[in-house]
Amino acid sequence: MNVTLDGITVTIDGAEIVGDVSVEIRSGEMHGVVGSNGSGKSTLLRCLYRALRPASGRALIDGDDIWRQLTARQAAQRRAIVPQDSSIDFDFSVRETVSMGRAPHQRLLERNSATDTEIIDDALDTVAMTTFGARLVSTLSGGERQRVLLARALAQQAPVLVLDEPTNHLDIRAQLELLELVRSLPTTTIAALHDLDHAASLCDTVTVLAHGRVVASGPPDEVLTPDVIAQVFGVRAHVGTHPLTGRPHITVATRPDEPASDTDRTTEP
Repeated sequence: MNVTLDGITVTIDGAEIVGDVSVEIRSGEMHGVVGSNGSGKSTLLRCLYRALRPASGRALIDGDDIWRQLTARQAAQRRAIVPQDSSIDFDFSVRETVSMGRAPHQRLLERNSATDTEIIDDALDTVAMTTFGARLVSTLSGGERQRVLLARALAQQAPVLVLDEPTNHLDIRAQLELLELVRSLPTTTIAALHDLDHAASLCDTVTVLAHGRVVASGPPDEVLTPDVIAQVFGVRAHVGTHPLTGRPHITVATRPDEPASDTDRTTEP
């Protein structure tokens, strides 16, 4: 399904957090939203998954306004969420947590059917968590928890997947494994990302935000240029080809006129 954000503006306590943002995401694309802290990435995505109503503008899935034309249940059948905060307040098992993804397709207190059970099994298998079904989510590592939350989203069987900084607090391997898995899914995916290299190498299209407004949007090689990165993030960037993967690769450094931090300096032996 296509996703359209049309003139989205969000104000909180009188302050404009997101201003007149318009983005088109075609069916089946993986779209990255990048920007420095406070740029409005998460706020924009919250409008898409009905956590924050925009002051103006429309969030459309396959042409339907999720706030004006769809009920909460209908919206949940079209888009699933992997939130930024992976904490789980209660001691649910992995399987119980993934089962929650079936709620938009069930009546209140309805038990899982044979079809539901098969969908849950498939979701656990997709994220390689089948053998963890009885484990409490609170006992899992950060990477394992994110896989469980992704499985819950997959169990929803929504054609649109929204991820809000899904690699927070994950080690390098867990980040790459999770994003490669997401990239392989047959969904339209919108992800807020911190890492520019991840956005360049894995996304079909990218939107760069600064102060709640779109700086550039389009294919990564047209959008994540050294000039744009310098303008938005205040760092120097080299854009090339990764020697191991052959994908676009971005490396960054501080500006030459900026003092190096302690972690930037090297000490002669």
